Amino acid sequence: MENKYPKYTFTWIGGLVLLAGLFAGTMATSFFNVFWMFTFKENLQYKDWFFMLANAAGFVTAIAFFDFFIVRRTTGKKLNFNFSPTNFYTYLLIFPMMTGMMFIAEFITSQIPTSGPFFGKYYEFFTRLMEQLTDDPVVMIITAVICAPIFEEIIFRGIIQKGLMNKGVEPWKAIGTASVIFGLVHGNPWQLVGAVLLGCILGLVYYKTKSLLLPILLHGFNNLCSTLLITFTKNESFADAFKIPEWMILGIGVILFSLFFYLFMKKYKVHYSEI
Repeated sequence: MENKYPKYTFTWIGGLVLLAGLFAGTMATSFFNVFWMFTFKENLQYKDWFFMLANAAGFVTAIAFFDFFIVRRTTGKKLNFNFSPTNFYTYLLIFPMMTGMMFIAEFITSQIPTSGPFFGKYYEFFTRLMEQLTDDPVVMIITAVICAPIFEEIIFRGIIQKGLMNKGVEPWKAIGTASVIFGLVHGNPWQLVGAVLLGCILGLVYYKTKSLLLPILLHGFNNLCSTLLITFTKNESFADAFKIPEWMILGIGVILFSLFFYLFMKKYKVHYSEI
């Protein structure tokens, strides 16, 4: 049976194509805003829904560019991913494993300074930027919990990680590379650490299950937790929310992650394939 999933590869050219698509989508929304300002005398830049639209446009055009200029021209097929669900036992393993890594990532991130001549000003800028993104909780949830996980997993796991593995790169190197890039694009040290660590879990789950649905769900779960923490506690700290020390969060995280990582890797023998 012919594989319906194209076996494309990811190289620096593919990276440039993704950036070009991201730039094209961003510029398109900017031009639309300029047109709207001249026509209706209203700046859409300050509208929450426009922020969501602009964010989605950049991702969609990046994926479309990679599909048209790389995948279709090298494989003769269109970009296609496996979004199939797996058995329920899989979810009982990956969500606790993800939670454990989220706790570990929080502890490590909490060790990064937020004051001083460099980190202090940078952290203040980052905090103001995050506060200005959106004041509408509905738009925040749609953007962070639904749109971002779908688009980002398609790009970082579906295109970059899978493309590197199709090229012959060892799985652990492909997972690590995609995770580091995923962390770097967040543009600040406080999100970088967590993004790299969590990206490794997302990449591992995608590698074993071959379904993008699972990393999308895990990514959405992580972002939902962050959104709820920001909404109700004004920060992203589980330790503050549960009123316990950070070292305790670390301990719980290590236990959760170690146990369910072992079960997922050693005891869980199902390894799916794409056909």
